[in-house]
Amino acid sequence: MSGTEISIPCKDGSMMGYLAMPKSGSGPGIVVMQEIFGVNQVMRDITDAFAAEGFVALCPDLFWRIEPGINITDKSKAEWDKAFSLFGKFNRDTGIEDVGATLATMRTLRGCTGKAGTVGFCLGGLLAYLSATRTNADAAVGFYGVSIPDFLDEAQNIKKPLMLHIAGKDGFVPPPAQAAMHKGLDGNKLCTLYDYPDQDHAFARMGGEHYDEAAAKSAMSRTVSFFKTHLA
Repeated sequence: MSGTEISIPCKDGSMMGYLAMPKSGSGPGIVVMQEIFGVNQVMRDITDAFAAEGFVALCPDLFWRIEPGINITDKSKAEWDKAFSLFGKFNRDTGIEDVGATLATMRTLRGCTGKAGTVGFCLGGLLAYLSATRTNADAAVGFYGVSIPDFLDEAQNIKKPLMLHIAGKDGFVPPPAQAAMHKGLDGNKLCTLYDYPDQDHAFARMGGEHYDEAAAKSAMSRTVSFFKTHLA
């Protein structure tokens, strides 16, 4: 399966989005939010995988305001340095506005049922959480989201189901941050948190240093079931 690139209008410009359609031609929408490496092959493969599960999947180029078209890997120090530089420049507030714009575009696409959720990884995991507090996403899932404890005061704004996958040995989300997420969200009936005690950051990034097939399959299976329930 291979998708196509489309243009997504934002409030002060437009960004590229990688769109993958299900074989049926229609289904609920899922906005797939990138790691710090841009809309690279890993993100395109994940977007294709959601389309294969019956969803209209769209991965926006959320670094477009800094440098459009970022498509790098995690295989060299130069690429890591580039990725961290982009992460440092990224504005979370305008980024989540762009996620909202992507949801709006998604709901206008031929084939989208009108229901639309979000899923994100790393930086995208934080944006998935923020999409639950700041956008009209119908459901949201975050994989090893960074910096979520900084925004737990927004948890009261969660109105739709949220699922978070937490890596127990995450070097970017240490145990105190994990404990803060549980303390801030476990009592919310709309929130479901899954812990993967033996996993490190990016355990679902195929080909990555910390990729774990069993944990990745478990998290993706939970995610797909979650979306099929809440985006029906």
